[in-house]
Amino acid sequence: MKVLKVSPHIYKLESWFLLKMSAWIVRDDDGVYIVDTGMEFMGKRILKEAEKLGKLKGILLTHGHSDHVGGLKKILDVKKVPVYVHKHEIKYMEGKEPFPGRKKAQSLVPPGLVQPPEESDGGALKNIGNLIPFHTPGHVVYYHEKDRVLISGDLFTSKKGQLKPPIAMFTANMEEAIESARIVKQLNPHIVSICHGDDVEEPHKQIDKYLAQI
Repeated sequence: MKVLKVSPHIYKLESWFLLKMSAWIVRDDDGVYIVDTGMEFMGKRILKEAEKLGKLKGILLTHGHSDHVGGLKKILDVKKVPVYVHKHEIKYMEGKEPFPGRKKAQSLVPPGLVQPPEESDGGALKNIGNLIPFHTPGHVVYYHEKDRVLISGDLFTSKKGQLKPPIAMFTANMEEAIESARIVKQLNPHIVSICHGDDVEEPHKQIDKYLAQI
């Protein structure tokens, strides 16, 4: 597993299983958060790297697909910490309904293991440490305002420094997914950190071209 320093507070852990799989560790004021947990074989190493940086405070998920929650059990077997995912994802992760675009339900976590982040009166997700969660359809992305890094999960892939659409076979509604990329225009991050690809700097310079694919 490769450990990359994305910014002063954010580390990206990359491994390969047919394609690149990534998770993130984010240093906070008094500990660390893990964002996504990759495949099962990644769990122990993610925890080991996280504990080098501080006390683990919680796990945040961009969404509930198996390649983002696979390492969860290995981590929670050692550390009992809260796990957050958007409320819309919980029924899919617990196997009550199939994920959008899929025919068969998958029970990926036991009932009650994951919880939604707190919401403000207006419905916006509240900050978790120094991360600002934003809900896009089928996803939560996490923005670190001080480092100007957007942890985007599967919102994008990339090639040669260019933003590319998410993987089609794992995307229920591609038009909606591309439209969700407008969050880049709103936040103007310096870096978009991508799960299945290399990170992209100054994404605002190419986001209009990307959105024109719709």
